[in-house]
Amino acid sequence: MEWTIHQVARATGTTSRTLRHYAHIGLLAPSRVGAGGYRYYDDAALRRYQRILLLRDLGLGLAAIAGVLEERTDEVAALRAHADSLEEESARLARLARAVRETVRRTEQGEELDVTTSFEGFDASRYEDEVVQRWGRDAHERAQRTWRELGEEGRAAHGAEADAIGRGLAAAAARGADPGEREVQDLLRRHHAWVSEFWTPGAEAYRGLTAMYVDDERFRATYEAYGPGTAVLLRDAAEVFAQRELG
Repeated sequence: MEWTIHQVARATGTTSRTLRHYAHIGLLAPSRVGAGGYRYYDDAALRRYQRILLLRDLGLGLAAIAGVLEERTDEVAALRAHADSLEEESARLARLARAVRETVRRTEQGEELDVTTSFEGFDASRYEDEVVQRWGRDAHERAQRTWRELGEEGRAAHGAEADAIGRGLAAAAARGADPGEREVQDLLRRHHAWVSEFWTPGAEAYRGLTAMYVDDERFRATYEAYGPGTAVLLRDAAEVFAQRELG
């Protein structure tokens, strides 16, 4: 028996776009491709996909999952390495949260910022190579210039807005909100505006960016720190937002 790509997407709560991406990177190929490029999945493909989902739930990124499935990487070793990276990211986020709270406190009390404590957890260069590779050197330099021009209060406000969006999405995910509902889409409108402080993505670029929040374990860990399902809800809601608002 075979299932169509749409049947698999509906049954597993994902999207056809994600399944096509998994095929593109060699993680999950359809059992066959029919007339007109239509994709079908047999029992063996579904069993492989079930294992992929299990490993995703355990927190592994796509590259690590591929290694495990091809038996290039020991599963326990991969999970241990991922746990280490999560602990490092958790510590960084804790420092970042302390810095933002301290900035809020100083701003409310009319105090000057302390440069020794106000930028703990920030690392403006950590994704430089990746940004340059994906969007070009000009995009990275514009983002860096915008970050500097925001000033201390602007950067604090930018971080506070990201935190508010993350908390709102986590609460929505916890109650099982539909990605298309008004409250979730209002949060996505804020998220797109937040991203647009540095770069205004169109529909496809926004879909690609938010897909990274799930597919890249570093970004996934950042959003999942707010609560389980936050990154997935953001990605799925971004798909709806892109269709409705970005064309």
